[in-house]
Amino acid sequence: MPSVFIKTYGCQMNVRDSEAAAAQFRARGFRLVGSPEAADVILLNTCSVRETAERKALGRMRALAAEARRSRSGAVLGFLGCMAQSRGEELMRQIPEVRLVLGPQKLHRAAECAAALLAGRAERICDVGEEPGSERRIREHLLDGPRRPVTAFVSIMQGCNQRCSFCIVPATRGRERSRTIEDILQECRELAAAGVKEIVFLGQIVTSYGRGLIPPREGKSPFVQLLEAAHEVEGIERIRFTSPHPRGYGDDLVAAYGRLPKLCEHAHLPVQSGSNRVLRLMRRGHTRERFLELTEKLRAVRPRIGLSTDLIVGFPGETEEDFEQTVDLVRRARFDSAFVFKFSPRRGTPAAESPDQVAREVVEARHARLLQAVNETASEQYRRMEGRTVEVLVEGPSRKNPDRLEGRTRCNKIVVFEGGADLIGALVPVRIERATAVTLYGKPLLREPAQPALDRSL
Repeated sequence: MPSVFIKTYGCQMNVRDSEAAAAQFRARGFRLVGSPEAADVILLNTCSVRETAERKALGRMRALAAEARRSRSGAVLGFLGCMAQSRGEELMRQIPEVRLVLGPQKLHRAAECAAALLAGRAERICDVGEEPGSERRIREHLLDGPRRPVTAFVSIMQGCNQRCSFCIVPATRGRERSRTIEDILQECRELAAAGVKEIVFLGQIVTSYGRGLIPPREGKSPFVQLLEAAHEVEGIERIRFTSPHPRGYGDDLVAAYGRLPKLCEHAHLPVQSGSNRVLRLMRRGHTRERFLELTEKLRAVRPRIGLSTDLIVGFPGETEEDFEQTVDLVRRARFDSAFVFKFSPRRGTPAAESPDQVAREVVEARHARLLQAVNETASEQYRRMEGRTVEVLVEGPSRKNPDRLEGRTRCNKIVVFEGGADLIGALVPVRIERATAVTLYGKPLLREPAQPALDRSL
C-alpha cells in the first residue's frame, strides 16, 4: 500500500484543502503517514499570502530533495495550493526533484496524479489551470481516526473578487465561485451524522457567498440564507464562519446574531489598518468610521460578542500618524484578539511595486508596539470573564498539557480545565477562575448541586 505525507503552511482554508486531499488519497488506497521518511508521496500545501509560509515551504522541500538524492528513495515530491499556482513550473526548475505541482483548483486530482507518477505513467505533472466546478470538489473529511473531530470546516466557495492592493489571492485562487446551498447542507448533515457538533464555513471573503448565483430574498443576502438553512440541520449545535469582509456585514447579517441561536457570538473582522488614507491605498473599500459603527451594531445585538481582526503594520506609505490611528482603533474596538502581520510584499501586487516601502526597523518597532496594544485590550476583555460560568464545547486534550481538557466558548475563547475523556464533544458549563490575554482557565460544574446561571452569550 503506497503512503502519503501532506504538510500544510498557511491559513485554515489550506488546512481544509489538505484534509480533503488526504481523504481522497485514502479513498484511492494510500496510507496516511505522519512523517516524510515513511512516505512514498510527500506534498507541501503552501499559502502565498505571507512570504514566511513560502520561505518555510521552499526550505523544507530543498531539505527533502537533498535527502531523496542521498537515499535514492524514488519518492514523489510535490507542491500543492497557492504557491504552486503562482510559481508553477518555476518550482520544478528551482528544485528538480519536485515532480508534482498542482494549483488550488486541481487539488482534488492530487491522488490521481501521484498514482500516475508512482506507476511511471508520467514523469512530471504541473497543472495550474482553471477547472469549472472545482469549488464542489473540496468536501471530503477525515472523521474516523482515534480522535474524532468535534468541529469541522466546510468550504462553501473558492476565489476572491476583492483585489486588495497587497493580496495575491485573486491571482492564485481565481474569481469567486460558490457551491449551492443544498450541496453544502448535505455535507453538514453528513458531518452531524458522524458526530460533529460545530461547523465553520470557509471562504476567502465568506460573506460574498452566492453573489451571482442566489438572489436576495426578503432582504436577506445569500450568505444569511445559508446560515438560516444550516441552522435547521439536526445535530449541529454551533455555527461559525471565516473570513468575512467588513463590507459584507449588512443589517441582515448583524440581525442574524440576535435571532439564530446556533450562530456563535463571535465575529472576525479584518480591518487591516485604522487609517482611512492607508485603507484607500489598500483598496479595502471601507473606512475606520464604518468599521467602528459595525462593531457597535454587533454589540447592540450581542453585548458580549467576541471580536477579532487582522492588522498589517508597515504598509507602503504608512506614516507615524497612520500607525497611531491603527493603535487608537484597536483600543476603541476592544478586540479579544488580533493577528498582527508585518507587511509582506507579494510579487505582482501594486503594493509590492510601491516606491514608499517602510524601513524594516520601523516596521519591527511598530509591530511590537501594536502587539502590546492588542495584548492590553485582550487582557482586559479576558479578565472580564473571571467569575462567570460559560458554555464550553470540549474539543479534546489541551495542546500544552494533555492531562487537561481544552474547548471554546461561544465567543471563541479557549478554555482549559480538568476533566476526563468522556467530556470530549460535550457542551459543558465551566466557571472561569483565571484569565490571561489568550486563554481562560476554569472548573467544570457538572457535579455541583448548586450551579451559577450559565451565560451562553460568552
